[in-house]
Amino acid sequence: MRGAEAFIKALEYEGVKVIFGYPGGALLPFYDALYDSDLIHILTRHEQGAAHAADGYARVSGKVGVCVGTSGPGATNLVTGVATAYADSSPLVAITGQVPTRLIGNDAFQEIDALGIFMPIVKHNFQIRRSKDIPGTVRAAFEIAKTGRPGPVHIDLPKDVQEEEFNIESNPIPAKIDLPGYKPTVKGHPKQIKMAVNAIIAAERPVIIAGGGVNIANGTEELVKLAELCAIPVCTTLMGKGSFPEEHPLALGMVGMHGTKPANYAVSECDLLIAIGCRFSDRITGDIRSFAPYAKVIHIDIDPAEIGKNVDVDIPIVGDAKLVMRDIISSLLKSCRTGEKVLNNQGREEWLKYLESLKRSSIPKMDYDHTPIKPQRIVKELMDVIQELKLKDKFIITTDVGQNQMWMAHYFKVHLPRTFISSGGLGTMGFGLPAAIGAKIARPEAKVVCVTGDGGFMMNIQELGTIADYGIPVVICIFDNRTLGMVYQWQNLFYRGRQCSVTFGESPDFVKVAKGYGIKAQRVTDPSDIKEVLKEALLSDEPYLIDFVIDPSEGLPMVPPGEKLKNIIEPVKAYPKEKIPSFQEIKKKLLGDSRERSVSKDIPQDFTSPVEREMY
Repeated sequence: MRGAEAFIKALEYEGVKVIFGYPGGALLPFYDALYDSDLIHILTRHEQGAAHAADGYARVSGKVGVCVGTSGPGATNLVTGVATAYADSSPLVAITGQVPTRLIGNDAFQEIDALGIFMPIVKHNFQIRRSKDIPGTVRAAFEIAKTGRPGPVHIDLPKDVQEEEFNIESNPIPAKIDLPGYKPTVKGHPKQIKMAVNAIIAAERPVIIAGGGVNIANGTEELVKLAELCAIPVCTTLMGKGSFPEEHPLALGMVGMHGTKPANYAVSECDLLIAIGCRFSDRITGDIRSFAPYAKVIHIDIDPAEIGKNVDVDIPIVGDAKLVMRDIISSLLKSCRTGEKVLNNQGREEWLKYLESLKRSSIPKMDYDHTPIKPQRIVKELMDVIQELKLKDKFIITTDVGQNQMWMAHYFKVHLPRTFISSGGLGTMGFGLPAAIGAKIARPEAKVVCVTGDGGFMMNIQELGTIADYGIPVVICIFDNRTLGMVYQWQNLFYRGRQCSVTFGESPDFVKVAKGYGIKAQRVTDPSDIKEVLKEALLSDEPYLIDFVIDPSEGLPMVPPGEKLKNIIEPVKAYPKEKIPSFQEIKKKLLGDSRERSVSKDIPQDFTSPVEREMY
């Protein structure tokens, strides 16, 4: 047995069923061993697509995703996808090929310092120098990736190690791995639990912020029970969507820069803030000095480094979100006899009535009949079709990044955990399409819809080839405004409408591109057609692309960066007016007129040295 075969055996031992990758010279022994394996390999069109697909697979399944890229450019192409997983605490093992050990440091063909490149974006880095280290390294990588705060782990695998002889009897796969110094805390401290319970009982205006950590911990059942037991309203972060059913009477929607009015007002006026599995990023807090100014803060997180990092905390609890909530519920039941004292809190009843009035007064308009189509109408019709086709329990959304992401986050009601997949921390355009591939592989029985903008879609448009080759039946909904909508909105709001490099031309025709891959596709320009086209796509057992031509002037309500959460402003309604210059215009500007170039007064005096001016 060679090292490469031992590596494949180690992956199989970890329960890996599928890997996403792209082969290359430094990985030929690995792929030769893969030939004899039952592992499913999905050949993406780009290593970034492989990383995002593995990430989508991990987020939906809760298992460790695996992606593979060769040495040099193969490794660097994985970087954005791995960094995306790191920012969102998604368990991933990224495997890169490497030149033979004897050539490391000699600038060999396709050699790169993969360990140095991956170091800041992974939980741990491994480079295997001896084949006998393969079983233990793979076990350690998976253990680190999936425990504590999950995240990506990188394994660099030199080619000669893959080819080296390996004796499985002398180097068996360890049944258990012990990692000195790595012991994540999962149980909350009893004293802190008791303090949290007392604070919950005493509070009149409590609110919960549920972050991605609740989804990761599979803590939805406990979150719902805690909220209902104590009559505490719940808002979520972007990564926390799905952790609490958004049609629940206690649901307030998403909080933060693009949050709902009830959620933002609740956090701004609460007297107790219970943050569970969130890291208080700037997109959540706005002006940190005015964030939850009246509140005592309970922060529950499995990563102690996150507690107190951005927001001062009164009651810190380090532990797994699910287990900590379970202990809090147990303690509450003992203290309050089914929460009777909490539910009889007069101040809390008034608080709930106030928030309910905010919810009623801020119901968004979504049934627009305008042409070009308003994105709100698409979201409404999508929710209606899901309801009509009874798909609520088997429906997954992946989004790209930009306005399309925030329209979905703001308006689309999510009912179950691990069904709203998006790039939150890094905000990676191009994430949505390959993530949908991974999501569908993770849950083949589910309907998977990728909602993307035209900009993000074009960043990984080549993955249509992957979808077509394997016949992966995902539905792709493009919010097509031929504009980098979020950048355009910010330029209009904060840069005096000076639009610069935010407009696309009419190329390509997405329907023709999809059909070129053999994928069914339609363009929708009339709002009355939205529902029927969505139904046709969702009832199909084949891949399907829908190009929705939307209003480029439509924006999102938002809190300006660094301002108070209550300061929600409406977008400036303005159509793009930027003109894309032709190549001839660019050429003329670059070369200019030869006579003008010889005139000294045209030399920018402030930006050239005396020597340069003399040379002119």
